Amino acid sequence: MTGITGQRFRIGLIINPLAGLGGQAALKGSDDVAEQALAMGVKPLANERVRKALEVVLPYAERIELLVAPGPMGADLAAELGFTHQVVGELDAQRTCAQDTCRLAAELVSQGVDLLLFAGGDGTARDICSSIKAGQLVLGIPAGVKIHSGVYAVNPRAAGELVSLLVRGELVRLGEAEVRDIDEDAFRQGKVRTRHFGELAIPEEGRFVQQVKQSGRETETLVLDDIAGWLQEEDPQIGWIMGPGSTSLGLLEAMGLEGTLLGVDVLRDGQLLALDATEKQLWKLLEEGGEWRILVTAIGGQGHILGRGNQQISPRVVRAVGTDNLLVVATKTKLKTLAGRPFLLDSGDADLDQELTGLRRVLSGYREEMLYPASWRAE
Repeated sequence: MTGITGQRFRIGLIINPLAGLGGQAALKGSDDVAEQALAMGVKPLANERVRKALEVVLPYAERIELLVAPGPMGADLAAELGFTHQVVGELDAQRTCAQDTCRLAAELVSQGVDLLLFAGGDGTARDICSSIKAGQLVLGIPAGVKIHSGVYAVNPRAAGELVSLLVRGELVRLGEAEVRDIDEDAFRQGKVRTRHFGELAIPEEGRFVQQVKQSGRETETLVLDDIAGWLQEEDPQIGWIMGPGSTSLGLLEAMGLEGTLLGVDVLRDGQLLALDATEKQLWKLLEEGGEWRILVTAIGGQGHILGRGNQQISPRVVRAVGTDNLLVVATKTKLKTLAGRPFLLDSGDADLDQELTGLRRVLSGYREEMLYPASWRAE
């Protein structure tokens, strides 16, 4: 696909301002728990993630005709960044909901936008998919807790770069990507059940668009037993912050501990200090001092090690532990599912993602380490 030469590129923008609220609060999503997360003191971050994308596009503002949803769903941020824009639709209440997303997405598309840019998670992608005509070009800015759908850029800056390619009129392939969502009630009980809800047309550029998440539990129990044995031989005073996922849970089970599949668990000297910890709980433990390590695993098929389902491990937590102490655990089988693509970084802090870019240590067997590249963009 090429951008539109001789006229401005029409972009529709819609933001789910409540997306991602459940991440740091360890609520495994944001659907139906936004008020609970806000009451816990979690600050909305969706606007900041969209800001990172739009700042990349800002140099091309004169080539863009920007149509935005009202208030916190787009107009406020567009005005703050200085974009000339047209507000489409109205909001009936201060707190937004899924019905607002559906209605405003349809109104934006009815204006004949070349690209509908939206921010949220899988629930938002479902709302978009159910509300717009087939073939409408869209691109998601990842702002949710769980993102299984393939309609999202790997991170906000990548979304901005992909939009910039379109605006400049460079050749970008068109494709279709799956919209998938998870049963959040089952998810909070440790059960992963995803469902296919349709497809959306997206601009395809391998460096910038994520893959559909692969599900399924690792079966290489012997390898995990070996890695668990290695960790148990380490200094018992080292505290371990264990990211979510079947690999991390397998390690804890190999140590005889009952962890959580989808939460962040904290371990020291063979004892669990916290199960399904929130970001605030992690920070409190770090403030008590001591030596710490963070152990995360890559999402199978996608490759994200930060920013997908583990927002509890926030930028300040990573910095407090130390970037050199952020380790990845992955069996060789899991690494092969990435087909040579790098681990992906989407911590929400662009500077931190840059610091972490490069070769990362991967625990792949008993006292066996590999080096594997990590990047804020797929290469």
